Amino acid sequence: MKKRIVMIVFLAVALVLSGCSGGTDADAKVIKVGTKNYTEARILGQIFAQLIEANTDYTTELTEFGGTSIVFEALKAREVDVYPEYTGTAYGAILAQNELKDPQAVYDYVVKEYKEQFDVEWLPDLGYNNTYTFSIRREVAEQYNIKTVSEMIEVADELRFTATVEFLAREDGLPGIKKHYKDFKFKEELGIDPGLRYETIKSGQTDIIDAFSTDGKILEYDLVIMEDDKNFFPPYYVAPIMNGESYLEYPEVVAELQKLDQIMDEAAMQQLNYNVDVEKTPIEDVAHEFLVNAGLITE
Repeated sequence: MKKRIVMIVFLAVALVLSGCSGGTDADAKVIKVGTKNYTEARILGQIFAQLIEANTDYTTELTEFGGTSIVFEALKAREVDVYPEYTGTAYGAILAQNELKDPQAVYDYVVKEYKEQFDVEWLPDLGYNNTYTFSIRREVAEQYNIKTVSEMIEVADELRFTATVEFLAREDGLPGIKKHYKDFKFKEELGIDPGLRYETIKSGQTDIIDAFSTDGKILEYDLVIMEDDKNFFPPYYVAPIMNGESYLEYPEVVAELQKLDQIMDEAAMQQLNYNVDVEKTPIEDVAHEFLVNAGLITE
């Protein structure tokens, strides 16, 4: 009997101490959602977080990172559990490939390679393709009578180009374009924070910016998208990706995020971006309304 009492006391003390040490149970209830630092990524992060919180017992913690490499390293290190990524970004920027153009082929390739190389799992994509574009002020496009990337690069030395630092450096960005089409150089090539690109083109400080095809401000500023006539850019379908440990540990989270499979098209995403960037609706409200309208959460 004495031994039994001692053992019970020992276990009780151990439980108290484990509770006081910042217990793993509390930590396990928090799903860490990462995003990149631009509007669409922030909207998607909110959609993920609100969907998880509404339909599971988990709370979420949103963290904004800079470019792809930073948030991807955080995912592999399990500093985040999930973040939205684009198939084309994974294919070109991380895996350094540019041969495949078929959306399903690119998706299948990144699913396989991310699993084998990084122990990262891809969930189903949301259904829209947010490819890179060269977007030009309409008056400039009309002045030079340019509609395609091939036509644009013929007069590039007369045009100013402002882009994210990432686009200027990535193989699925400007360096790859120069290899795929032909070597050329803009009159100016300036790297800038993603959130400032549209301000520079609005103020006339630049002629061309890199933009995503679902950007709401393309509509607001009446920009002209140059046709990728030699098909350089791979498809950029967005999907939640999770590190392997989180994928196995949180099946309820996986199940919720899988509900986003084919949930929207390009026009729908562009409208969400427009609501935030142009109409100045808070991102939390935009994400909430989308999920309610999609029938994934209640009011």
